[in-house]
Amino acid sequence: MAEAAKQARPEFRNIGIAQISRYRLPWAGKVSILHRVSGALMFLLLPFVLYLFEQSVTSELSFAKFSALLSNGFVKLVILALIWGYLHHFCAGIRFLLLDVHVGVSKPASASSAKAVLVVSLLLTLVFGLKLFGLF
Repeated sequence: MAEAAKQARPEFRNIGIAQISRYRLPWAGKVSILHRVSGALMFLLLPFVLYLFEQSVTSELSFAKFSALLSNGFVKLVILALIWGYLHHFCAGIRFLLLDVHVGVSKPASASSAKAVLVVSLLLTLVFGLKLFGLF
């Protein structure tokens, strides 16, 4: 009897590596993962940011070196990635703080706030990117 009841229970399995591409995360899960990625990006590129800061404030000669470095297209893309990382981390952090005080914890509100975080951070990144590349 106990064995029959044991077989009727549902069995939950963790997804495997091969199933990751077919697994659909909710918007809140995507924002959570991107929050971690943006935090790691900012942490790993912190020495580069500090180097850029040092070059910009040390002297006029180092500022000219800084300006020459920023004219490189690859460096601009790295800075754009940092801008996105900061803006996404900031917007998602505000969302998580609101969730901590129990604002928007229902499924529909959580999904809409997650979508709002993605849209706002990408729009702000677009504005700053246009300014960075001299188009705005």
